[in-house]
Amino acid sequence: MATYAIGDIQGCYQELQQLLTHIGFDPTQDSLWFVGDLVNRGPDSAEVLRFVKNLGPRAITVLGNHDLHTLAVANGHTRYAKNDKIDDVLNAPDRDELLNWLRHQPLLHHDESLGFTMIHAGLPPQWDLAQAKQCAAEIEAVLQSPQHTEYLEQMYGNDPNQWNEKLTDWERLRFITNCFSRLRYCDADGSLALKEKLKPGSQAKGLMPWFEHPERLTAECDIVFGHWSTLGLIASNGVYAIDTGCLWGGAMTALRLEDKQTFSIQCQAQRSPT
Repeated sequence: MATYAIGDIQGCYQELQQLLTHIGFDPTQDSLWFVGDLVNRGPDSAEVLRFVKNLGPRAITVLGNHDLHTLAVANGHTRYAKNDKIDDVLNAPDRDELLNWLRHQPLLHHDESLGFTMIHAGLPPQWDLAQAKQCAAEIEAVLQSPQHTEYLEQMYGNDPNQWNEKLTDWERLRFITNCFSRLRYCDADGSLALKEKLKPGSQAKGLMPWFEHPERLTAECDIVFGHWSTLGLIASNGVYAIDTGCLWGGAMTALRLEDKQTFSIQCQAQRSPT
């Protein structure tokens, strides 16, 4: 009996199945955690959603930026980005079932017995684990309510970029969403630098990966996350970054949470971004 966290899938169903064969996944005994971005850019987003959904309680997924974007497009709140590849979801005969299931997934999952917390992107240094759980619950509540259509319209944008407990309404929810789904870098004050996307060393002066902030209140937590393919695999000191760029011709990676061992398979050649 094992629990495997798996990096960003982004519609790469074939590679997911190869990875599960590689680790000897047993759906009657083992469990899977998915760090978000199940969909978009790859060829088989609908198949990925069906597979994960049909695993039932054997699978836990948190929402990533591509998952939220897909929900927004489906609700008519934004145009396609030029690299979007989600038509198979939007035109699926079970579209409504798949999208409703996706909309009811969390932004954070914590397992006390395993000692792991899973998110998609990052946490600002000002949040401890209790605050992170509370903030995730705020998004989950509105996303699973009749207000979800307005939320999916209002979530876009880079402001506000710094946490303040007094933030309210859509500004508060937008900041929280950006942390869980988009964050890579922040500055010494904990302000989010959402335009920075490349590997460490490329960022503007004064910025640091969110997990390297010296005053981060979740520094004692074991956190597994994805989102940052240019970061590469990290599995030490409480930081478990497992988006290893399958979509771009890298690898797809699984982390066995019980012993923190990683497993990877090489993916196909880089796909065209169109």
